[in-house]
Amino acid sequence: MMMFKKFTPILTFLKKFSNKIIFSLDKRKKLVITAFVLALGLLTVQLFAFSWHYWVIIILAALTYLLSSWSLIEGLNGVEWLTVLTLPVLFTIGIGFFYFLTPDSWLARGPIIILYGVGLYGLLLTENIFSVAAIRTIQLLRSAHAVAFLLTLVTSFFLYNVILSFRFDPWFNFLLVFSTSFPLLLQGLWCINLEEKITKKIWSYTLALSFVLGEIVLAFSFWPVSVAVGSLSLTTSLYILLGLSQHQVSERLFRRTINEYIGVGVAVLIVIFLTTHWGG
Repeated sequence: MMMFKKFTPILTFLKKFSNKIIFSLDKRKKLVITAFVLALGLLTVQLFAFSWHYWVIIILAALTYLLSSWSLIEGLNGVEWLTVLTLPVLFTIGIGFFYFLTPDSWLARGPIIILYGVGLYGLLLTENIFSVAAIRTIQLLRSAHAVAFLLTLVTSFFLYNVILSFRFDPWFNFLLVFSTSFPLLLQGLWCINLEEKITKKIWSYTLALSFVLGEIVLAFSFWPVSVAVGSLSLTTSLYILLGLSQHQVSERLFRRTINEYIGVGVAVLIVIFLTTHWGG
């Protein structure tokens, strides 16, 4: 928390600057502008040479953080500068890199840009609810949890798909999936209770679950599964692990809930075996 205290004067200045310069814009207009500008940024990515694509995505991710901060700055405090803004940035990175893997045609990339713009707007609305709910009770919190959970899964699918598409070494896959899953799980667990600090319990859960997902991709690296099947399997694993952990953190983990998630896991495992070509 000392890190956030050091930046308190800067954050206070940014709030005042935002209020003075663009005081006429309400929060919803800011969210629309942010989603539109970033979707336009994704659209212009294809104008750059291939060697610049990775740098452009990094710049777009940084711009996502800055514009998201500007849109939500009134409600951001302390650890929320990390937890609330994590998913929009990862959403941008995931779709940005996936964008390069699609055919170079408007028929393929047009829907992705629309999905990104609409999804980012919905995500910013959700994160706004979290930042407000951390201060006072709000009725839309349960809906926000559902939307955030869904978009976390969507983001993870794109990120996992990109990682597996490069056909890296198994241990490098482990490191990439571990480091990618960690922030996804951290924000996904923190948003349940919206505490002022990230508790030791949340850190422990995040570390353990990220390690498990890394082990899963390590196993898949030796299986003859396709990129799509592997990505879907990892996303389903995240769905099970994060879902069960969220229920545990909120103290609502019942036997029926466990059975439902186990059922999903068994069904996906059967699909993996049936769709895997074990022959030479």
